[in-house]
Amino acid sequence: MINKTLSSLIAMMVTCYASTIVAAPPWNHDEQDHWGAIEDSSQTVIPLNYPFAECSIGAHQSPVDFAEAKIDNTRKLNNLEIWYDVDSKPVFFNTGHAIQVNTSSGYKGELKIGEESFPLVQFHFHEPSEHAVGGEKFPAELHFVHVGQDGRLIVLGVAINLGAENATMQTILNNMPTTEGGQNPDTGIAIDPTTLLPSLRHQKFDYVSLAGSLTTPPCSEGVQWYLMLDPITISAAQLDQMKGFYSNNVRKTQNLNGRTVSSTK
Repeated sequence: MINKTLSSLIAMMVTCYASTIVAAPPWNHDEQDHWGAIEDSSQTVIPLNYPFAECSIGAHQSPVDFAEAKIDNTRKLNNLEIWYDVDSKPVFFNTGHAIQVNTSSGYKGELKIGEESFPLVQFHFHEPSEHAVGGEKFPAELHFVHVGQDGRLIVLGVAINLGAENATMQTILNNMPTTEGGQNPDTGIAIDPTTLLPSLRHQKFDYVSLAGSLTTPPCSEGVQWYLMLDPITISAAQLDQMKGFYSNNVRKTQNLNGRTVSSTK
């Protein structure tokens, strides 16, 4: 019962962290070079009055440019198994920084890493991609955010290219509130997150992985990143519609500081 309660509390915190941070103190992507110096006027004790300090002093920050990384493809890595159910009551959430879909209470979808399972709590979009290769970026990037029983955060990243229209993406765009902080929980529209993934080939797919952080304040570290090597596509019209909500809502690539990137190939 304690573990179940803890898991629920953590999931709620992760789902709502964007809107909570907007309230105190506010931030935006234009001032990201100074996120660590933003003060919380409601706090008088250091370091509580600098809630985003890790954005400046953290050593394992995200995103990164993979062309600058040492790639290790010699180690045996866990197979990732994606078991996302259809969510009959998703919440379409405009965080003020991204368009996001929160999974409903009791949602069973999860990412399995080895023998451990991490429930999916939300997914959101960045334009263009946050991660890069040699300075080159994809048109957009999708982040599936998971939280474990012990509070560990796992993010599965999917690059988005231009090509065929994605029907699920269109549903999200059509139902997303236009006001910052707006939520649309009662649409009666089901969402299948697997339709925002490349072909899973019977749950086996290639990926790269590294230790990192949230890419928005408070930039908390201890986040394990898994980025799929195959992209999905949306149409140019869908990208334009996404940009109508938020454009360039990305963090600059961060110093690797000696981190090694693991790869399945």
